[in-house]
Amino acid sequence: MSDEYLHGVRVNEITETLRTLTVSSTSVIGLVATAPDADSDTFPLNKPTLLTGITASVIAKAGKSGTLSRALDGILDIVNTKVIVVRVEESDDDDTMKANIIGGVNEQGQYTGLKAHLIASAITAVKPRIFAIPKYDSQDVTTELLTVAQKLNGFVYASCYGCQTKEQAVTYRRQFSQRELMLIFGDFLSFNPNTKQTEVDYAVTRAAAMRAYMDKTQGWHTAISNKEITGVTGVTIPLSFDINESATDVNYLNEQGITCCINYNGYKFWGVRTCSTDKAFLYENQTRTAQVLKDTIAQSFDWAIDKNISVLLVKEIVEAINAKWRQWTAEGKLVGGKAFVKAEFNTMATLKDAKLLIGYDYCAAPLLEQLEFNQYVSDEYLVQLADDIAKVGA
Repeated sequence: MSDEYLHGVRVNEITETLRTLTVSSTSVIGLVATAPDADSDTFPLNKPTLLTGITASVIAKAGKSGTLSRALDGILDIVNTKVIVVRVEESDDDDTMKANIIGGVNEQGQYTGLKAHLIASAITAVKPRIFAIPKYDSQDVTTELLTVAQKLNGFVYASCYGCQTKEQAVTYRRQFSQRELMLIFGDFLSFNPNTKQTEVDYAVTRAAAMRAYMDKTQGWHTAISNKEITGVTGVTIPLSFDINESATDVNYLNEQGITCCINYNGYKFWGVRTCSTDKAFLYENQTRTAQVLKDTIAQSFDWAIDKNISVLLVKEIVEAINAKWRQWTAEGKLVGGKAFVKAEFNTMATLKDAKLLIGYDYCAAPLLEQLEFNQYVSDEYLVQLADDIAKVGA
């Protein structure tokens, strides 16, 4: 009740509806590519460019040389989604090319190369979440890309750069330990109408596209493994594979945390593990779940900042989280989860210091990596057979 004098009727508007949590789009691809003959107005160098959708006209403006046109075409084969493109200058010198891809901050204070993704949200109002750099994702480049992905709460698909054997791939894998990374051994093949020949179709582009497709159609709690990849005609590195045999190239690489490009009932990725050394984030969907929940919480409660701390406010925050967790549990995206308040988190001293701490837990939906059956030989069915035979002619 207001202390202000009024000889009349005052109506106070009080909103008690449950505020829903804000979930950002998770299917936005962050792409770094080259295209010397691209339209510079559509794809300026070193500037994040948002494609709200991939159209024929957009691909035409991407030129015919470099990696951009093929990447956009490959993504479109699988899904039409938002893509933030950073076009960099192409160079025949490997070190210069690597420097162009990695980028930094130039004399004008502008971010360049893959670092430009750090300001993509400020320029386009859209944050990239799925990262890939076809052809040029060397160890140095992937390492730098991971620092950007971690800051943006994103996920990286990268190749086992330069590796031709499974042993080289495993050695390369040991250079990384980040949960935000899935390494892929081998690439696909597809026909390039620009050059009129079958060429390498970089698997990281297809992986990013499949991740976006799964996010849009099923959810971020799924894996890209064992899903049909359209638009490709072969693999660059044939690997031995048998779904019920452990002594194969693919199984060996999967065990080491490397995803493979295979032809098994169609072309697909096979492997669900990240490069994480923390087993809590061993699988692709575990990392993605943690990222989505973190982002959702971070961007959903700006309305609560600068309000007075009260029991009502705490209840409102807790119930908002629990409502979303119940929804995701019902949808199969979580096994369960809840928000809670602990007395030791919020003492007289912390409340006086204008601080409130609310905890929440969750359980990510587990993936089925190994399905096992027991096969038994049984004579019990012969009893019935014997009885049936005895009845013949009776």
